[in-house]
Amino acid sequence: MGRVRFYIALIAARIIYAAIKLLNKSSGTSFVGMAALKICPDFLKYSRNWVKTAITITGTNGKTTASGLLAHILQAQNKRVIHNVKGANMLTGIANTFALGINSSKKFDYAVIESDEAYLSKLYDYFSADYLVVTNLFRDQLDRYGELSTTASFIQKAIDKNPNLTLLLNADDPLVTNFGKAKSAYYYGFEEVEFVSDIHNTQSNSPTEVFNCICGNPLTYDKQFFAQEGHYRCEHCGYKRPDLNFKGYLKVYADYSELTVTDCAMNKSYDFKINLIGLYNAYNALAAISQALITGVEPQTIQQAITNYKAIFGRGERRVINGHNTLIQLIKNPTGASEVLKTVDLNSNIVIAINDNFADGRDISWLWDSDFEQLKEAKKLVITSGIRAKDMAVRLKYAGISEEKIIVEENIKKAVEFAAKSDNIEEKITILPTYTALLKLNKMKF
Repeated sequence: MGRVRFYIALIAARIIYAAIKLLNKSSGTSFVGMAALKICPDFLKYSRNWVKTAITITGTNGKTTASGLLAHILQAQNKRVIHNVKGANMLTGIANTFALGINSSKKFDYAVIESDEAYLSKLYDYFSADYLVVTNLFRDQLDRYGELSTTASFIQKAIDKNPNLTLLLNADDPLVTNFGKAKSAYYYGFEEVEFVSDIHNTQSNSPTEVFNCICGNPLTYDKQFFAQEGHYRCEHCGYKRPDLNFKGYLKVYADYSELTVTDCAMNKSYDFKINLIGLYNAYNALAAISQALITGVEPQTIQQAITNYKAIFGRGERRVINGHNTLIQLIKNPTGASEVLKTVDLNSNIVIAINDNFADGRDISWLWDSDFEQLKEAKKLVITSGIRAKDMAVRLKYAGISEEKIIVEENIKKAVEFAAKSDNIEEKITILPTYTALLKLNKMKF
């Protein structure tokens, strides 16, 4: 009976999605999945039968970019891949992906599934994974996740449910490294990071989470790249950054990065050009490259795929709006926002669109922990928009930005149009939206 309900859910999903597109009511990233789960609560369990190898990716920041890069690499190797490309990473969004993606009896070679940290354990109740990539753990949406220890417990609970899981962990994050105890794990991280840019600020002002070693004593850093990411050790108990399976050597330029990855098991190194901005995106690329090497993708295929990868859906996405080159970068928590702000072109018109819907997090105190002081030298307008446009304007005032440069326009479309009204197409635009503001922006035509 369960299998019958599964096929009924698949048919219903197609009908519902067709109606949504016909009525132009929604992007359809979750509603179809919600219906599929309602018809067949075990929908994801049956969906797993359509996948040979399942790779899940979680963490506070970088899930969408890392999973997008990995899916792109696997597809470049002519593998059949299913992937929640738009970043809908709760159960309904993942179910949505399968409901619309399964269209034959042929199995997918890989599922690359980004999962919300709090929903990973629920996902594993239905969907067993072969691999789990953990990118980082930063403070995010305190109203949903609470403190970092709570988020870590969500992920650990999920790992404990999946006995055959192989982990790929960011060794530069001491919280993430903890997941590798008593579990088969690979580790990736950076040995050297060099900034080669006269445009962007190379100093990291990302807030460092205050926590101690598992023994209760402070950690000491030999190198600290941003937030708690770096080379750490405990002088008291000897806990330290683990030996790496994949070592990264990075040069960060204004608009791209050059990355050398050493596969320590093979004692071979490979060079990559990453057409994404910032150190934080280089971490995502290193995660994707490391997982691709683990799964046996040829290095030449990875190199080609990384070079021609284009960011989508607000993760360094580039668009042309009313003739102006526009860069869209999602912001959602203090660490991620601070690293993004470090890369903003201060000669561009800047739009900051802040919503406080459930998917964004109701608590906007993170605005005060983010380093908006990086915008003090902005040469043109800084337009605040979204539900909390006025709160954002106040934050910018306290960041030292001249009130003459701050414009409040709560309507996001009007805010972007105002930023793009100049006839000088050489003027660039930077848009920094929260998640639901990004969803709105993605549906707008300019």
